[in-house]
Amino acid sequence: MAGRLFAVVGPSGVGKDTLLAAVRDRHPLCHLVRRVITRAPDAGGEAFDAVTEAEFARLRAAGGFALHWRAHGLCYGIPSAIDEVLAEGRDVLFNGSRAVLGEAAARYPRLRVLHVTARPETLAWRLAGRGRESADEIAARLGRAGYALPSGLCITRIENDGALEQAVAAMLAALQPERV
Repeated sequence: MAGRLFAVVGPSGVGKDTLLAAVRDRHPLCHLVRRVITRAPDAGGEAFDAVTEAEFARLRAAGGFALHWRAHGLCYGIPSAIDEVLAEGRDVLFNGSRAVLGEAAARYPRLRVLHVTARPETLAWRLAGRGRESADEIAARLGRAGYALPSGLCITRIENDGALEQAVAAMLAALQPERV
């Protein structure tokens, strides 16, 4: 049986990377995707493969990405190697973007979306704590936080305002195999 693909989406600062790391530690059979990003290698945050715009374009042309998108002036890619992991029957989780969900659902009809949410004041506090954005950039990110997801997707909402363990438990529950 093929594995399932989970797109973890939510606004900047909602804690997607923190939740993914916690799930990796508690559910080692899940495969967490290491994204390819046209970001400086020392930018901090998640573990990722930093590439130049030219290298990203070369990888894209060579079929190196199962999914790719552009956001916040950067290019993001999900390596095509996820297809092998799914074929092995393992579940795959990736930190995604709402911009790629339609394409992802077309290519992977069993796609499940884990929509991580938090109150605006929580997001503002977390974004400021990262120290990567100016106050204006934080305000812009908060302005984009209240978005709608495409319809027709299998979406599980995960609230991440309280204790981390509550959100981790909700995410782990969403990863449980579907009962027939």
